[in-house]
Amino acid sequence: MAPIPPASVEELRTTGNQSFRNGQFAEAATLYSRALRMLQEQGSSDPEKESVLYSNRAACHLKDGNCIDCIKDCTSALALVPFSLKPLLRRASAYEALEKYPLAYVDYVTVLQIDDSVMSALEGSSRMTRTLMDSFGPEWRLKLPSIPLVPVSSQKRWECLPLENHKEPSKSKSKGTTSTKSRVPSAGDVERARALKEEGNELVKKGNHKQAIEKYSESLWFSNLESATYSNRALCHLELKQYQEVVKDCTEALRLDGKNVKAFYRRAQAYKALKDFRSSFADIDSLLQIEPRNGPAQKLRQEVNRSLN
Repeated sequence: MAPIPPASVEELRTTGNQSFRNGQFAEAATLYSRALRMLQEQGSSDPEKESVLYSNRAACHLKDGNCIDCIKDCTSALALVPFSLKPLLRRASAYEALEKYPLAYVDYVTVLQIDDSVMSALEGSSRMTRTLMDSFGPEWRLKLPSIPLVPVSSQKRWECLPLENHKEPSKSKSKGTTSTKSRVPSAGDVERARALKEEGNELVKKGNHKQAIEKYSESLWFSNLESATYSNRALCHLELKQYQEVVKDCTEALRLDGKNVKAFYRRAQAYKALKDFRSSFADIDSLLQIEPRNGPAQKLRQEVNRSLN
């Protein structure tokens, strides 16, 4: 008796996963396509499930060398669930195979904003950096599209997602590979980080705080050992009223340099905006122990004092 064909979206996806594991990529792609059609015909509003199916089919296209369709499916998956690791990684690989190196670089760096321990993204961004420098010279960054800023809510988001048929992020995680939290930056990394920080500073002077955040974030990927970069990014978050992000960046800045006056002041401002007046007062007090004559801090202390009383 012939086997009963899969009758549901979940059965089609599971059967597709099995075909993928067996190396039957065209068959797996067909099963994912059937699952997508069934899901769409049902009028289901399940973007997570639909995104996974597009991403899985993209993996099949990538294995078969069909990079154009891989990119299309990854883009569809990301439109449904932005900042998903696997579609970003697969699209980066496809762009790289098509020699669209600036686009590949952007996707690899976006992955690293989400989870900086993904080894395939670390290696990919390094390859793209070398290739772009060789192709365009010192001004290679001017050739790049804008790098999206990943919100904190999406960082390491893959830990919460259902498992698919590929294990790129989990493999890289299990290897205990180098991350920006633990690796020692090379001299080249430090230089690139410094240049990116300066680009961020110039954007701040022009009032372009969102793009400045992107530059500081990229700088911190190359080297996260400079307190000022965190406190500079905190300033941008402060201007955008992203107070929790200010607290986070200033805390990291102070971990690196316990006498970073700007970090104390900006965190105090953020705490005040969040109505955590006691924490704000404590930061101002710490700042004034370092710089007793700091006028803006003295004024802020008076304001916070009135709120406490």
